[in-house]
Amino acid sequence: MDAVKEYTYQDVAEHNTNSDLFMVIHDKVYDVTKFIDEHPGGEEVLLDVGGQDATEAFEDVGHSDEARETMEQMFAGNLKRQAGDPSPTAQSGAVAPKAQTDAAGFGIGLYAFVAIGGAIAYLGFQYLQRQQQQQSSA
Repeated sequence: MDAVKEYTYQDVAEHNTNSDLFMVIHDKVYDVTKFIDEHPGGEEVLLDVGGQDATEAFEDVGHSDEARETMEQMFAGNLKRQAGDPSPTAQSGAVAPKAQTDAAGFGIGLYAFVAIGGAIAYLGFQYLQRQQQQQSSA
């Protein structure tokens, strides 16, 4: 039986291009290079977390069981933790790229805008209904 290869964060970080792309998910290292063109979310999503711990990004999306099975085919080895490495649940700022942070902020802002707009529209409708009733009874 072959021994499972071990990679450090530094090893993984060296594989961060579309022609050589590794990432860490739940302390397992995956070579996703051949999957870049097939990824339903597009290559940019993978490149944003390439060479990094992508656990949080992977779980935030809510991948299907089929996606998890596909991922196992890309297993390259285990992560060998060293002193100074980020904790398993923590992610460096580089893992959550600025574009994703902005997009998440925009999504929350959009929901707030829609909710506030709906409340204003409702109150405006109620006001107009009262005005119409007052004109009808006069």
